[in-house]
Amino acid sequence: MIFEIDNIELYFAEKQILNGVYLKTETGKITGILGANGCGKSSLLNIFFGSLQPRHKLIRINKKPYLKPLFKYGIVTYLPQQNFIPPKMNLKSAFQLFKINLKEFLYDFPEFKAGKNNRMRELSGGQRRLIEIYICLNSNAKLILLDEPFSHLSPLYVEKIKKLLQKLKKEKAIIITDHMYRHILESSDEIYLLKNGSTQLIKEEKALEDYQYLRAGTI
Repeated sequence: MIFEIDNIELYFAEKQILNGVYLKTETGKITGILGANGCGKSSLLNIFFGSLQPRHKLIRINKKPYLKPLFKYGIVTYLPQQNFIPPKMNLKSAFQLFKINLKEFLYDFPEFKAGKNNRMRELSGGQRRLIEIYICLNSNAKLILLDEPFSHLSPLYVEKIKKLLQKLKKEKAIIITDHMYRHILESSDEIYLLKNGSTQLIKEEKALEDYQYLRAGTI
């Protein structure tokens, strides 16, 4: 499946945040979005998901326009920066709620076996983040939107999530954004840079220096 978002114009009050933004992702690819803090990356993901309505937008799936918010079609899931699983809910109940196989999770992350009845608030920030990423990636959605997935994760969990991304992209389209740009560069098949309200497809990593997203000599 090919997902496109086009002609995005977003204003907050009279300030323009996004202007004519275009982005494409497709099944079998991880598409990364890079950009400075506050440039509109999270807003773009919310628009794609359907929880934020801009002044103008056009969303297409396999060239066909979709006029309703994508979440209403049940084909997209979104990992926000804030936790979405209630803090009083335990691990077992969370996996039941989202219809995700807990046994498979515990096979990949056996350190959680002893605490499967623990409430979310009893886990560390990194553990909660890991669980929410895993639930999003293993949902039935064909489009996965991940906002800052690597934040708060230990290096070990980062590497495990990277492997999971590569495995699951075979059947899903995945968009990720993170301020830890090296993880985005290592994980993504295509990169867009969001700057001055518009997107630019990055064909070579060196272009990130040319656009002054990275300092000269970083790459």
